[in-house]
Amino acid sequence: MGEHVIKLPDVGEGVAEAELVEWHVKVGDLVREDTVLAAVMTDKATVEIPSPVDGEILWLGAEIGDTVAIGSPIVRLKVAGDGNVKNISPGESGADGIPAGPSHGDRLPLQPVQDVAPSSSGSSRGSAGSPELAASHPRRSADSRDKSHDDGAKKGRAMPSLSDPPRAEGEKPLASPAVRLRAKEAGIDLRQVAGSGPAGRISHEDIDAFLARGPQVARATGLARKDGVEDIKVVGLRRKIAEKMSLAKSRIPHITYVEEIDVTALEDLRATLNKEKRGAKGTERPKLTLLPFLMRAMVKAIGEQPNLNALFDDDAGIIHRHEGIHIGIAAQTPNGLVVPVVKHAEARDLWDCAAEVNRLADAAKAGTASREELSGSTITITSLGAMGGVATTPVINYPEVAIVGVNKMMVRPVWDGTQFIPRKMMNLSSSFDHRVIDGWDAAVFVQRIKALLETPALIFLD
Repeated sequence: MGEHVIKLPDVGEGVAEAELVEWHVKVGDLVREDTVLAAVMTDKATVEIPSPVDGEILWLGAEIGDTVAIGSPIVRLKVAGDGNVKNISPGESGADGIPAGPSHGDRLPLQPVQDVAPSSSGSSRGSAGSPELAASHPRRSADSRDKSHDDGAKKGRAMPSLSDPPRAEGEKPLASPAVRLRAKEAGIDLRQVAGSGPAGRISHEDIDAFLARGPQVARATGLARKDGVEDIKVVGLRRKIAEKMSLAKSRIPHITYVEEIDVTALEDLRATLNKEKRGAKGTERPKLTLLPFLMRAMVKAIGEQPNLNALFDDDAGIIHRHEGIHIGIAAQTPNGLVVPVVKHAEARDLWDCAAEVNRLADAAKAGTASREELSGSTITITSLGAMGGVATTPVINYPEVAIVGVNKMMVRPVWDGTQFIPRKMMNLSSSFDHRVIDGWDAAVFVQRIKALLETPALIFLD
């Protein structure tokens, strides 16, 4: 038997470090080649780290929330053969200062097959269990997982049971993004699922057990004082968002300009175009929303004011004005706010813009968007849809110099000179970096977009 050390691989060009956001294994687990061990985050993109070999987890080298340098050891495995490090005695430090685990002669007792479940912290690393390696991929059928659940309960493992009460009123369930997504798709309220992991963390196995026995009825609660305080470590995407927002608000003097737009004609045109399911060549067209029209209007307005399509390097005192228009679309996901980027909007027509927005939105919500898809924007659109409010004060996506905010659409009475008529009205709330964009230029930009959206035929003119 030998030992194999896995180091954090290069996860992207120019990336020197990454934040550990999730463990999928714990000490004592047996894994197969390509089993996902952990997830790390860099520049809002989450990257999974697979195992290159079969083996048993001996050591995990970081806690969730730790920043790990590229090339640093993160996992040590016991493997068949020589491995990639020399044999070391228990208690000694091996390569890169990694502590030695049990000697190869001290084999751990085999346990019934268990799923490789996400582990939320290093507190689970002391597990002495060594689940028997399944003959197939760790993700097995529901029947086999249920059997595992029963076996684990017989051997004294802490498993959710029928008698487990729902968590306390107001207590937030702990679960990984993958578990939360699965629960959402299955229509499961995680507050009613008992977790068997550290600090009550919910795993896929807990979801399986919950589905097998059916949902529980939440207990009735009365009025009572609550004095508890929950401490939540800011890690992963939420920490990235916090850093980016703090940077933008501390360095950029924002000016926000709000304008009302009559989108009645645009909505009529959009409804008509959506009736045409196929294009001239018979290809299926994506459904059009407001965003593709706004994107094309911005492209035209930027053509007249290219200084809006820029990045401001305030440290060097240089404005980088881009020819290509790369529009970031702020999107809310189960894990937080991300900004996928539609590259070269100037070269895309209305339907191409719509198709790319749909593709990027799906990837962002599923957590599969790449680092390249989440970077490189030169101007951003933010929209909360029906939750958009009457007016907002968008925060600029540093180091950009402008962001266009879309507010909710409402039918309002508008005076046409002789009477009030119902019109579909919407506000645009746009923010600009006042260091490099004057208020006049900001107003001209928004007024040009207003003219194009209120007379949407102009969008199609070259």
